[in-house]
Amino acid sequence: MFTGIVSDVGEVRAVTPRSGELHRISISCSYPRDSIALGASIACSGICLTVTEAVEDVGRTLFSVDAAAETLRVTTAGDWKPGGKINLERSLKMGDELGGHLILGHVDGVATLEQREDLTDSARMTFRAPLALMRFIAQKGSVALDGVSLTVNEVGADTFSVLIIPHTLQVTTFGALRTGARINLEVDQMARYAARLAEARG
Repeated sequence: MFTGIVSDVGEVRAVTPRSGELHRISISCSYPRDSIALGASIACSGICLTVTEAVEDVGRTLFSVDAAAETLRVTTAGDWKPGGKINLERSLKMGDELGGHLILGHVDGVATLEQREDLTDSARMTFRAPLALMRFIAQKGSVALDGVSLTVNEVGADTFSVLIIPHTLQVTTFGALRTGARINLEVDQMARYAARLAEARG
């Protein structure tokens, strides 16, 4: 479980196809090697992935994760290439501050950046999302985009907008995001459960 507060930006070093539609992905990060246990969960651009290997690599840590067929189908992991940047967050521990909102790392679909408006210090971004997910997105509600917890400003028929503050632009991949970019979307789980309860009653 995560909160959408990115703690590092990693770099994809290698993507190796393996048997059974599985990709092994190696990612460079600044987390200390001895702080990453095998089997630990790390949110990689919002996808909860399990560490299969971790080694020291010229002053940084190189860890590997496996992305299975469903992950490659539903998320942007299938698009990752060496040199690409991804947002990273370690899983929550008891006593950690809940700075964003509760995120499972189970991506619901992929959204596309339709428009970016750069303001004085911030940026307003409008995303197009799959229609099936729009009913879970509400004005002033929460979404996770590439693992970043954000508040929804406006909602249209199949689009929604968020305002990205200067700090987020600096410490995540959002500063480099351009129109047409595909990003991982996880809707607020509270909205999902509320919708399910309403369906059951109806």
